[in-house]
Amino acid sequence: MPLQRRGGWLLLAGVVLVHVLGVNELLLDRFGWGAGSQSVRRIEVAFVRELAPAAPPAPAARAPAAVAGRKALPAVAAAASAPAPVAEAIAEPAPRPPAVPEVVAAEPPAPEPAPPPALAQAAATPPDPSPAASSPPPEPVAPVQPPESALSFDWPPSTRMSYLMTGNFRGPIEGRAQVDWLRSGTRYQVHLETSVAPLLTRRITSEGELTERGLAPRRFEGEQRVLMRAPRRWSLQFGPERIVLADGREVDTLPGAQDEASQFVQLTWLFTTQPQLLQVGRSIEVPLALNRRLDLWIYDVKEVQQLRLPYGTVETYYVKPRREAKGGDMTAEIWFAPSLQYLPVRILIRQDEATYVDLVLEKPPLQAATR
Repeated sequence: MPLQRRGGWLLLAGVVLVHVLGVNELLLDRFGWGAGSQSVRRIEVAFVRELAPAAPPAPAARAPAAVAGRKALPAVAAAASAPAPVAEAIAEPAPRPPAVPEVVAAEPPAPEPAPPPALAQAAATPPDPSPAASSPPPEPVAPVQPPESALSFDWPPSTRMSYLMTGNFRGPIEGRAQVDWLRSGTRYQVHLETSVAPLLTRRITSEGELTERGLAPRRFEGEQRVLMRAPRRWSLQFGPERIVLADGREVDTLPGAQDEASQFVQLTWLFTTQPQLLQVGRSIEVPLALNRRLDLWIYDVKEVQQLRLPYGTVETYYVKPRREAKGGDMTAEIWFAPSLQYLPVRILIRQDEATYVDLVLEKPPLQAATR
C-alpha cells in the first residue's frame, strides 16, 4: 500500500477514535457512570403486532376526595432517556442547532385547552424553541393526587420502540436506540439501548413494581462498552425510605422518585390516567434519581405540534424542563403522542446548543399479545 494512502487511513482511524472517546467522555462526565454489576434477568416476551393509533379511553370518574392515608404524589417527569427499539436513519443532523422532524403545523395554545387527543402509537418531534416563547406562563406546580382511575388502570402490554439517533459532540454522530417496556404480572422492566456501532454501546435497565401510584423502581443498572476500553457498570438501589446512589451514598427518597429509564414510562402513565395534566401551560414536578444525586425537576407543557415522522404525521405535546442545560447539567425535551398511548416519540437531550443527542421514533411500536 502506498505510504500516502496508508497515512490517509491512519488519519481517518484517528479521527473516528477521537469522536468515540469524546462521546464516552461526555456520558461519563455528565451522567457520572461508576462501577457496578448487572444482575437483572430480562423478562422474555414476543412482540407480535404493530401498535395502531387509537383514541384514548375516557378516564374513570375521579373520587371527590382523596383516599384516607394516601400521601400526595408529585407528578413525575423525565430528564434523559426513553424506551424504544432501534430506528432507521433520518436526515443527517447539522452541528447546530439539532435537526428535527418537519413540523407540519403548530397549534397556538387555546384559552381553555381541551384534553389531549386520541391515544395511540408513540412518535414525536421536538418543537422549535422560538415558538414556545409565545406559550402562556405555566401554572403553579402542585402535587398530583393519584386519581381513582389509576386504581383500575390497565397497563399496556410489553412494547418495543425504535428510534433514529443523531447528534453532535465535537462533530456529527449517528446511531440507533431501542426501548423495551416489559411486564409480567406486577413486575416491570424498562430496557434502553443506544448504539454508535461498532464503537459505542450503552444499556440501562430499570426494574420494579407496578402500583396504584405508577412505577416503583427497585433497581437501576447500566453498562457502557467503548471500543478499546473495559466495560463500565453502575447501579442504584431504591428502598422504601432511602436510595443508594451509584457512588454508594444514601439519600432520603421522595414520593414517586424515578430513575433515568423509568421516568418516561411514569410520565406516560401519568398522562394516561390524568390527561388534564398534558395541557399547554401546565407544569409537572418530577423527582429524578440520577447516578450522583436526587433532584426535583419541573417540566412545562409548552405547545402542541404536528410532526411528520418517517412513517406518518403525529400530533404531539412538547414538554420542556424549566432548568437550562448549563454548568454540566443535561436536560431532556420530550414530545408525547396521545394517539400513540402517550408514548414519547422524540427525546432531545442537550448539554448546550452545540452538544446534544436527538432520538426520533422511526416506525410504529411493536407490542406483545394482549391477555
